Amino acid sequence: MITRRNIRVKIMQTLYSLEAQENQKAGDAQKILQKHFDHTGALLVYLIYFLTELARYAETESLRRSSKHLPTDGDRNVNTKLAGNRLLWEMLEQESFRKMVKKYKPELIDHQDLIKKIFLELQETEEYNKYISAEGRDKKPEREILEFIFNDFLLPSESFESHLEENFPNWSDDSEMMQKLVSGYLNKTGSFNFEEMVSPDKTSFARGLLTAVLEKKEVTMDLIRPKLKNWDAERIATLDMILMQMGVCEFLFFETIPPKVTINEYIDLAKEYSTPQSGQFVNGILDNIHKELVTENKMHKVNFKAS
Repeated sequence: MITRRNIRVKIMQTLYSLEAQENQKAGDAQKILQKHFDHTGALLVYLIYFLTELARYAETESLRRSSKHLPTDGDRNVNTKLAGNRLLWEMLEQESFRKMVKKYKPELIDHQDLIKKIFLELQETEEYNKYISAEGRDKKPEREILEFIFNDFLLPSESFESHLEENFPNWSDDSEMMQKLVSGYLNKTGSFNFEEMVSPDKTSFARGLLTAVLEKKEVTMDLIRPKLKNWDAERIATLDMILMQMGVCEFLFFETIPPKVTINEYIDLAKEYSTPQSGQFVNGILDNIHKELVTENKMHKVNFKAS
């Protein structure tokens, strides 16, 4: 479920944090990387959990209003259709989701006041009132209302975004991927496994790339240093150097990834995470190294463990 781009970001972050450590050990690096993956898993579970809590708040609101000292007819007849949404209960009963809720404990995050605030705003929307006024529980509208709440109501909410930023430092890195994951999940809840956030092939890629960068640092630097020309290697942005090392490792040791894909990926990451000039800089260095490897007939990708 996690994309290779997101994996590269987390490896980059892992390597950056290791720069502050005197002794870089592959075992420590793998633990740090796993923590990054766990943070992504916790964020996904929380987004789904928050969505289910918001939908179920319809019953809480009904009980609150009907319990007033002098309830009106409107207080006694709050529509609770959303709380009985068929897709919602499929999500709540999904075993892998329940296991991850138990693991990450999203209920410990204080969000009750925000749930109430957002639900009261939701009640005013045309989409919500159209949903609750329709009879029956056809599958399509049951899914569409949850998609509307998440994509068109929650994500644009400044209050919700601030809440996520406060509780999940990885939100800015993972937000785009999370939107795709949640949307995909709402369309195919039954085939979604929360216990396998990272597929086996991507897990292998992540661990392999991280270990390769650490164990083949001298090999990659032997290719990078000559291309720096008048640049002082000590003054180059740390992230730029990390990204270039990662890119060279992909050139040399990951045969399923085309070099052009590698270069484009690291240009984008440099632009987003490093300095304004980093995209062009990383592009120039990686492109020169790639051309040299091709010219010298050294683009024979092998597993780094066998090199």
